[in-house]
Amino acid sequence: MPDFIQIHPKDNVAVALHPIAKGTAFAGVTALADIPQGHKMALAPVAEGEHVTKYGFSIGHATAAIQSGDWVHTHNMSTNLSGEMEYTYHPKVEFPAPMEPGTFQGYRRADGRAGIRNEVWIIPTVGCVNDVAKALVRENQDLVSGSVDGLYTFPHPFGCSQTGEDHAQTRKLLAALVRHPNAGAVLVLSLGCENLTHEQFLAELGDFDRDRVKFLICQQVDDEMEAGRALLQECAAYARKFQREAIPASELVVGMKCGGSDGLSGITANPVVGRFSDMLVAQGGSTVLTEVPEMFGAEGFLMDRCVTPEVFQKAVEMINGFKAYFIRHNEVVYDNPSPGNKQGGITTLEDKSCGCVQKGGSAPIMDVIGYGDPVTTKGLNMLYGPGNDLVSATALTAAGAHLVLFTTGRGTPFGAPAPTMKLSTNTPLAMQKKGWIDFNAGVVADGTRTLDEAAADLMALVLEVASGKQTCTERKGFREISIFKDGVVL
Repeated sequence: MPDFIQIHPKDNVAVALHPIAKGTAFAGVTALADIPQGHKMALAPVAEGEHVTKYGFSIGHATAAIQSGDWVHTHNMSTNLSGEMEYTYHPKVEFPAPMEPGTFQGYRRADGRAGIRNEVWIIPTVGCVNDVAKALVRENQDLVSGSVDGLYTFPHPFGCSQTGEDHAQTRKLLAALVRHPNAGAVLVLSLGCENLTHEQFLAELGDFDRDRVKFLICQQVDDEMEAGRALLQECAAYARKFQREAIPASELVVGMKCGGSDGLSGITANPVVGRFSDMLVAQGGSTVLTEVPEMFGAEGFLMDRCVTPEVFQKAVEMINGFKAYFIRHNEVVYDNPSPGNKQGGITTLEDKSCGCVQKGGSAPIMDVIGYGDPVTTKGLNMLYGPGNDLVSATALTAAGAHLVLFTTGRGTPFGAPAPTMKLSTNTPLAMQKKGWIDFNAGVVADGTRTLDEAAADLMALVLEVASGKQTCTERKGFREISIFKDGVVL
């Protein structure tokens, strides 16, 4: 197993691929201290104030003189970032060579879309009915039969006592979940006196299939459990009409996100996902990249890949708009990475962001979409959303992602409503947390698979999951949502 990797020839640091003992040599440089896995060692002297370079980009500056072989981390370097920026479009758009799409066994919906699961979902419009929804799921598991893959609900605390944009975002997000193609049928569960009225929800939902979507307002029935059971029976009967059939991978929409990142995230799992994204796009499919705050400082990887000036402008507005959101709340724009990220070897937001955006591969950015909006353009899309795991994975699901690829260096059990595949950045995590991890990208650091080989392995696994193979989170029944909130609670 190699000891270090210098990611780009311009880099003046190398990353430890496993814990390194003081005195270990790499590229003619001897480690002057023990270097933890995922952390950086200086390959050349860096004077105070000079740039530290990784991925070929500056990830910050030295706050003290750094010697060759020094451990480089929060004690001797800091971010260069501040405030909003102006961007200039220098297009570098290269489409991947087309590939014949693979196939998966999915469900063809009545409206022509494809799904990879055939589930019945209960969507509460307000937190007051969360326990009713959970009881309906618990007491109606006998309806999961035939081609129905499961019965689930997604509790949340909102739908009432919200105003303005928050109220609109809750309504939009829940309606997007109702439309998700992995749900063969949906029961929308309301209380009856909440701010999010039945009439508002119908207006947000627009045209819908009345055989597929049912509504229950608890205050308008004598027994919500009995009424709910009857409606769920109708939902299950409708969903059972769908059977798996061969569908081209060009119809897949895959969300991409990272959480609990470490110093290997940008070297193993995220680039593997990036190569996968390019492969799926080459087959005519779609991928979605979000976590806008984790693009800060790495815009150079993304902006010039926008397919048109109009898409570029949408990307600029998304990134600077998110910075304005931070400033509006008197928050430091670059108050990141998290303590866990730092422990794993990530020092600055530039360091984290340059690793994070590796998930986007090299394909052109075809569109930039808003929170709760659906993917409508084939290829790589950017989605407005925060870095928070639960909120961003929920937003990816609402955008229409059939499944979410979730890379992690530290591990997490969380699952979104869409099947959530966990990819470990390192082999020790994959070995320790076999009940969490679906795919080990640590094989790249181990030297047993190249990035391209690992991406091909991942593509094969994605098609298996799209065809019905359950992820670790699905087997455990771990599914939840979190809705982006900004304003006042009444």
